Amino acid sequence: MMAHIGEKPFQCDLCVATFSRKDSLKRHMVTHTGEKPFQCNQCDSAFSGMTGLKYHMMTHTGEKPFQCSLCDETFSRKDSLKRHIVTHTGEKPLKCDLCDAAFSHKGHLKQHMLTHSGEKPFQCDLCNVPFSRKGDLKQHMVTHTGEKPFQCDLCNATFSRKGDLTCHGMTHTGEKPFKCDQCDAAFSLKKYLKQHMKTHTGEKPFKCGLCDRAFSGYSNFKYHVMTHTGEKPSKCDLCDAAFSRKNELKRHMMSHPEEKPFKCDLCNAAFITKSTLKDHIKTHTGKKPFKCDLCDASFSGHSGLQYHMITHTGKKPFKCDLCDVAFSGNSALKSHVRTHTGEKPFKCDLCDASFARNNNLKRHIITHTGEKPFKCDLCDAAFTQKKTLNYHMVAHSGEKLFKCDLCDAAFSWKSVLEKHMVTHTGEKTFQCDLCDAAYSVESNLKQHIMTHT
Repeated sequence: MMAHIGEKPFQCDLCVATFSRKDSLKRHMVTHTGEKPFQCNQCDSAFSGMTGLKYHMMTHTGEKPFQCSLCDETFSRKDSLKRHIVTHTGEKPLKCDLCDAAFSHKGHLKQHMLTHSGEKPFQCDLCNVPFSRKGDLKQHMVTHTGEKPFQCDLCNATFSRKGDLTCHGMTHTGEKPFKCDQCDAAFSLKKYLKQHMKTHTGEKPFKCGLCDRAFSGYSNFKYHVMTHTGEKPSKCDLCDAAFSRKNELKRHMMSHPEEKPFKCDLCNAAFITKSTLKDHIKTHTGKKPFKCDLCDASFSGHSGLQYHMITHTGKKPFKCDLCDVAFSGNSALKSHVRTHTGEKPFKCDLCDASFARNNNLKRHIITHTGEKPFKCDLCDAAFTQKKTLNYHMVAHSGEKLFKCDLCDAAFSWKSVLEKHMVTHTGEKTFQCDLCDAAYSVESNLKQHIMTHT
């Protein structure tokens, strides 16, 4: 009867919980002692109550007896169904006494209250980092295990959190439904819009408990906390180095240029990281699932799309330390730096030639094979390089874009214009090694050389 009238005379001596039945209080007391007498006979899981074991067994059998009457969703637990029903009604009856936040579930309200008290009862056993929510602790534990159970159906990307997979899915669809009402920015997730809005308000709600720093976004706050804790979850597979940020690890991997343990089964390519190999595999399949929202470009890997997006902003964040040149992508910067160092790491297996850039090596390889993959649609001409085909196409169009500033001459190619300009300057850069003769045009020097033979 007490359950009907709402009376709960049985109170726990260790917390504020109250119960209408004595046996319910007994079951509750086990949560304080840590005792878990109910063991699963199919795995190592153990539970404090019989109900917990019963629901757990359904994860083995796949049984989901509780079905939503508004959609086809089914659940193994009745309370899970109740929480789901609220997603249809949108009801949020539980309100915070300290702010305007409202919640559909009591558990969510409890977790929210910890943000006001600053209490962090959930502590990591491996690095002692505390958290206010149990879910945050679970997400954190993945940084230690490296587990990534959530896989994208459109590419090989895997994630440690379901939410991260959802975010990643937007990169394929290009959907950005959450729009800022103060500027033109749009976002794939509501949380990104919320973070963005703080750039307008200047709000920095994420405060560090160990120093005076404050942050507008949780991710920057999280990385900052690691500077205090010393936590470095991004570990190098080739040495003992570890880093707090994933992009710091990527930069570090460049220091292992000779070690490339991840090899492609379809060609001779080898890579420093497994993720780079996955991106490379897509070049064989021809799939380019990452599409640009601003133009028709598409890419096989997410990193390629990220670098491409910088070309739309006009930003050039990658600056050369040896000169003032700046680039939109890190790979372009690395190629440029080799013009200073003279480094040519890309070596031909068929001759002694070496190159500063990989695409230069690819073009060189064709000189050995004789392959001419770039064919003209208007005649039978074929070329080893795409740019040579482009030059050739100008000959069909008759277009002469390169005009001389000193006379009326015009040319289809810039190189021909440059040679023409020498006729005005009188410069004779092509010297004969056998006599003092010099010429302004290389072909004239070649004809001259024959007079010596």
